[in-house]
Amino acid sequence: MEPVRRRALISAAIEAIHDRGMGDVTMNDIARRAGVSSALAHHYFGSKDHLLIATMRHLLEELGAEFRRRLADADGPFGRVMAIVEGNFASEQFRPQVISAWLAFYMQAQHDAEAARLLKVYLRRLESNLVHALSDLMPAPAARSAARGVAAMIDGLWLRAALPAVELSADEAVDLVRAYVRNLVDRHARG
Repeated sequence: MEPVRRRALISAAIEAIHDRGMGDVTMNDIARRAGVSSALAHHYFGSKDHLLIATMRHLLEELGAEFRRRLADADGPFGRVMAIVEGNFASEQFRPQVISAWLAFYMQAQHDAEAARLLKVYLRRLESNLVHALSDLMPAPAARSAARGVAAMIDGLWLRAALPAVELSADEAVDLVRAYVRNLVDRHARG
């Protein structure tokens, strides 16, 4: 039963952060949404900050599984790059509630060593995966630079999607990154 309750608390945290913001949400709010007592929420996670870290670990695990699924089905080097891009904009990841949780995580990483460590691991892994995929399409130095650009574009599109005045679908985001990657690949193919 423990994994079910932990998962319910993580899901409730994602919803609560989106609805109220990380600063205003309490463990009580999250526990109520999850249908458990506040004492149980504190027992499992200790604090709201620890629950955010557990939430981000969960989201990172889901994202990693999405990448692995898509990479297993990818066709060719360009397909591998796009599998990583599309994984970032998969429906379970690229939705308002999860975007809000990621923004809270980025903010937490400015002041919390564990959040900063997790974020650093995620960013390094993303860039490493992109470099590996791009290195079959262009020279290594260009692949490293392109990977940083693609990662920055992904982050930027996520930030834009968080803005209330911006409407951005996952398909639009993927199309924008695809065009950027295609431009980079074409430029290096022409030499």
